[in-house]
Amino acid sequence: MNIALWIVQILLALLFLMAGFMKASQPIEKLAERMGGWVKDFSPMQIRIIGILEVLAGIGLILPMLTNILPILTPLAAVGLILTMIGAMITHARRSEYSNIGGNAVLLLLALFVAYGRFVLLPVQG
Repeated sequence: MNIALWIVQILLALLFLMAGFMKASQPIEKLAERMGGWVKDFSPMQIRIIGILEVLAGIGLILPMLTNILPILTPLAAVGLILTMIGAMITHARRSEYSNIGGNAVLLLLALFVAYGRFVLLPVQG
């Protein structure tokens, strides 16, 4: 189970590091082209904050457990991503972008697996 959790943590970390870095660094117009119309519902500052939080969550999925420094931050990062995906799903539903909700749901379930796994199945120590 530990190996499965690590694989999912690494996969989620890579996905959110890439997505977060794009949101935090690219021009809003370019993001609107790549990521769709939802970008227009948020201010540039809000999108930057979302991106930075995604980068921090991606780091939080790996670094605390890898270094054994505050490993409780790993499942908490997963909870943060669960909340982020709920917000993304609500945003897409409000905009009638139903085709995007499936991807958000998959990411939510993967983050839920990590949170449950690290809180319940193999609780982190420390």
